[in-house]
Amino acid sequence: MCQKIVDFINRNESFVLTTHDTPDADGIGAEIALAYVLKQLKKKVHIINASAVPEHFRFQDPRGISKVWDPEKHGDLPGKSVLIILDTSDEFHIGAMKDIIPRFQAFMVIDHHELNPHATMEGYIDPSAAATCQMVVEIATAFRITLDRESAVAAYAGLNYDSGSFAYSKTTARTFATAKTLVEAGVKPYEIYGELNESATTSSLLLQRQVMSTLELFCQGRVAVQILRKEDLNSTGARFEDAETFINIPLKSRDILVSILIKENSEGPVRCSLRSKGKVNVSKIAQQFSGGGHALAAGFRSDLNIEKTLEQVLGKVEAALELSEKPSAEKV
Repeated sequence: MCQKIVDFINRNESFVLTTHDTPDADGIGAEIALAYVLKQLKKKVHIINASAVPEHFRFQDPRGISKVWDPEKHGDLPGKSVLIILDTSDEFHIGAMKDIIPRFQAFMVIDHHELNPHATMEGYIDPSAAATCQMVVEIATAFRITLDRESAVAAYAGLNYDSGSFAYSKTTARTFATAKTLVEAGVKPYEIYGELNESATTSSLLLQRQVMSTLELFCQGRVAVQILRKEDLNSTGARFEDAETFINIPLKSRDILVSILIKENSEGPVRCSLRSKGKVNVSKIAQQFSGGGHALAAGFRSDLNIEKTLEQVLGKVEAALELSEKPSAEKV
């Protein structure tokens, strides 16, 4: 537990919480849970993000307390508050919120990703944690606060999501201790599983069929690549975020070591998601493109088109695979 964040909370009275643009279950859950903690401490708190909570994560925020930054509605908050940035330590990943960081009285990061060497923000960063939600639950415990069921549901969903349903390498006894705390607060794990894994729309299934049809194998069949183009979204009526889990499908094959998904949203910008079974640290690859994440799950945004993005990232992955297979003496 980091005393720095405890002291930061104790010495301030008004807080704005934010997370990375296009928030995921861990970022949202961490915001909701930390907001509850701050309210129990009689602090003022607002959750403001650069973009709205995606539809399939709205069960984590049933009362809609997370808002989208609006200068007219929220313009006076920075000067009266401190900022806590959750689930990213890179200011370039928080969208429009980046531009107003200097207007806050102070700021603090709470994050569990591997630290990007180019990041300039500091705070409570613990790459050994399975999720930022895990860290927030531990903060609640440090203040002797028990989450209510609503905030526990949000936190458990984030913990489940970022730990890969408790399957990723960062899952430890500490992770399960956090899960136990949340279940004791009223969480029903099967309900969260249903919300995260059994609530897809028919249009998302059609999109999955489209994307899977692009599947290609590289590097002697060890690297899988899928492509999502904006035309696929238009033809199926699906949403960009519906494709979030598609990258995991190729990893069901015992032969696939790395999965790459290049995605183009309806406006055109390209994003790349990366997943690994362990031989390749995809976070280090994403960092080379100003992205980040975990050793086994990472991503970045690209200013290039789909083809150029794929060409560059595939080259990095291939080089990393080759390096992983060299004897230790050759790596030095």
